[in-house]
Amino acid sequence: MSILNNVEPKKVFYYFEKLSSIPRGSSNTKAVSDYCVTFAVDKGYKYIQDESGNVVIFVPGTKDYEKSAPVIIQGHLDMVCECEEGVEIDFEKDPIPLLLKGNEITADGTTLGGDDGIAVAIGLALADSDDIPHPPLELVFTIDEEIGMLGAYSLDISPLKATTMINIDSEDEGYFTVGCAGGRIADIDLPLKRTKKYGTELKIKVYGLEGGHSGIDINKGRANANRVLARVLFSLLKKYNFNIADINGGNKDNAIPRVSTATICIDEFDELPNLLNNITETLRNEYAQTDKNISVSYEVIGESEMNVFDDDSTFKIISFVLVMPNGVQAISHEVEGLVETSLNLGILKTNKDSIHLSYLLRSGKESSKIALYERMEAGCISYGAKIDYNGDYPAWEFKPESSLIEKMEKIYREQYKKDPVVEIMHAGVECGIFQGKANNKFDIVSIGPTISDVHTPSETLYIDTVQRLWIFLKELLKELK
Repeated sequence: MSILNNVEPKKVFYYFEKLSSIPRGSSNTKAVSDYCVTFAVDKGYKYIQDESGNVVIFVPGTKDYEKSAPVIIQGHLDMVCECEEGVEIDFEKDPIPLLLKGNEITADGTTLGGDDGIAVAIGLALADSDDIPHPPLELVFTIDEEIGMLGAYSLDISPLKATTMINIDSEDEGYFTVGCAGGRIADIDLPLKRTKKYGTELKIKVYGLEGGHSGIDINKGRANANRVLARVLFSLLKKYNFNIADINGGNKDNAIPRVSTATICIDEFDELPNLLNNITETLRNEYAQTDKNISVSYEVIGESEMNVFDDDSTFKIISFVLVMPNGVQAISHEVEGLVETSLNLGILKTNKDSIHLSYLLRSGKESSKIALYERMEAGCISYGAKIDYNGDYPAWEFKPESSLIEKMEKIYREQYKKDPVVEIMHAGVECGIFQGKANNKFDIVSIGPTISDVHTPSETLYIDTVQRLWIFLKELLKELK
């Protein structure tokens, strides 16, 4: 049964609901890519589907716009897949369980995929409309943006004729994004030694955190569950003799982790409940404005002989997570209030004889990004850890001579009697990659409806902002004759 069939604009939400029924987590985008191809075939549009699964659909201009300069409408096909604890969903097979609550669209215990399903839905709705004047459109839908912008890197842009590009991957309606940070993923493997130990098996858990997007929300001071867990374990290590058997938290480098757990083998744990209650109280006081429900718990599993990391390795795990940088590292001197450089420990995972850590580094300056990576590299050398990087993408630098932004500002003022916010953001979008491939010839602006709590199960898409964006975009395309 359709949830969004009566929500305006109907065609946009028709396609958004269709896309939500197709599993499309990063690295699982073939089905949604094929859906876009089927759409193009059914409409009789020329298209390209490359080996990676990127799709470009060529939509002719409407009457009197046939010879106008083409315009790129761009978004990505994949989404971040996260769910609340206890929610049973197979993101490889199951649809997103949409919920409609007045002006809000959410999902039942999972991420929504408004980032960036709404862009694809808008592109398909434009291509499926015969009453919207527009120049020739080149709909560019990329794969795996959320895991290093892999689709944008692999896309051959030579068939594209447009030099004007509207990216729909921003999360604040009325904000026009004209630049963004670059980034890279740092993967670290810390080698460790295991031993056998008999004792009580406990599970220590940090939970109840808000999480969030590691670019958009990094400036909000929200707690990182992996870092908090290391802090808790360090406090316990001062009082108790224990060894870590495993430690795991987060599964996306671009999402601030909300839950982190450690299994330990401990000799005695008198007064542990009181200690953890005191730690929880301290944390709730510290994060009262950002993570008011932050909690620390323990569960007794039983007594047994366990395969654990030895004393030195246990301390090495805890201290490594604590001493490595995390969060905001620098604020821009050029743009007031803008985070210039940051990183997020998004994944902490136990392997047989090591732990793996994955950080997403972001910076508006390439040199600062490299300096931060080298700082981490030095720390890894001192701990005997191996570090490597992937998914490196450049910053998208502001182009002050943009005629597109001038036209957009004019239309926005006429429609809403106020100025839009023109911004450079700390989160990454694919525009910098496209600009680099085109030798800076593109005129690009990123827009979008308002989506809150991106990359978390609280992700919410606000219908009225989609409606305003749709009206604005139609007028913009009408003016791009």
